[in-house]
Order: sequence, then C-alpha cells, then structure tokens
Amino acid sequence: MRVRKVSLLDGARSARGATVVIDVYRAMTSAAVILAGGARELLFVTDVAAALALRARGRADLCAGEIDGKRPDGFDFGNSPRELAAADLRGRRIVLSTRAGTAGLEAAAGASRRFCGAFVILTATVGALRGSGADEVTLAAMGWSGARGTAEDETCADLLAALLAGTPADTDAALARVRADPESAKFGDPARPWFHAGDLDIALDVDRYAFAIEAVATGEGLLAARAVAPRTEGRP
Repeated sequence: MRVRKVSLLDGARSARGATVVIDVYRAMTSAAVILAGGARELLFVTDVAAALALRARGRADLCAGEIDGKRPDGFDFGNSPRELAAADLRGRRIVLSTRAGTAGLEAAAGASRRFCGAFVILTATVGALRGSGADEVTLAAMGWSGARGTAEDETCADLLAALLAGTPADTDAALARVRADPESAKFGDPARPWFHAGDLDIALDVDRYAFAIEAVATGEGLLAARAVAPRTEGRP
C-alpha cells in the first residue's frame, strides 16, 4: 500500500486512491459524534445555502456547521462536538456544512473512496483502509478553512501513516504536542465562546468510537456518511 500525505484544499483536489480527509477541529469529529448519537442520516454539503435548502424542502431535519468557526444564521447547531453530543439526534437527518472538512470531501472527487479522518476514529479508520483493498492511500490534512496548515490535522495524518506502515507511534506524545499548539488555545477562550473547551476534550479522545466513516455518493449528487464498523463498540 502506497501512502501519500497532502495538505489543504489543493492537496484534496490531487487525491487519488482511498482518501482520508482529516479535519480534527472539528468537522470529522462532529461527524463521528452525529453518527454515534443515532442520526438516521448525515449529509455533507459545503454550501450553506444548499444546506438550508435541503432542510427547507424536507430532505434534512437539522443543519449543523460553521463559517469561521461560528454557527451560520439559520442553522440548528454549530460545528461543535460538545453541542452535538448533548443533543437528541436519534432518527434525525442531519446536514453538516463546514469550510474545511466537508469542502475537502467534495474536493477529493478523484479519490476511489473517501473517508473521514479524526483522532476519535483513528484505529477504525486504519482498519477500514486496510480492508479496502486499496493499493494507494491519500491522507489529506485540511487545516483551517482548507487554506492554512494546523498541527492537529498534520499530526493525525502522521499517526495514520505510521499505523498503516506498522510503525510504532507515540500517540500520547503526539497529543501533547497538539494540545501545546496555539491552535488549541482557542478552545475555552472567553473571547471566542463558539470554541467550547469540551470540543477539545472530545476531539483529542483517541478511539472514542470504534467505527470509521466513509462518504458515499447518493443518487441525488450528495455525499452521505456511512459507518464502516459497529457503532456499539465505541464509548458514548
């Protein structure tokens, strides 16, 4: 298996083979929380107006996501794992719209398969990639808005690469570096209340869930999340 690491939206556009779009803070972590919460369906849509239109015509029940970290006008939830974990999402159809994670999934149109990448589903994602039969894997670290690299996404990509290669990885040391990075300081900052401290705690909870997430095309031209392994083995 050949593993290639790329970054940002331009990197996602170059993706080939089985591709993992990595957005730890916070889209792919939010996606995992939504699926673990019993959502009936999770759709990925980058455009905010398109997300609202899906809800307006009854195709989705709730909109979650962000613009510059904040909940867009008219949305039911922000892109907050803590907020979503506290909500009753059972049986609901959710559309998630963000500037990096969902945009990266759409940008990776050249991939043979598209997976979501985050610490909370790290080991399950490695298992899904190994079980995919792919000869080529692309790890796309999305960073902030798909335009600026960030430590949490690059580190998650490095850990995935090491695990796929069978190389020992010091996860604790990696997480310590991520926590010490300035990007993590926004969580719990009173000046930016949309970045809750609880979001950081969930996002850095390695293997919180025992399923991977694949984004698959629907007949409507949308991308929908599919849990690749049993949900029941993870922690709530």
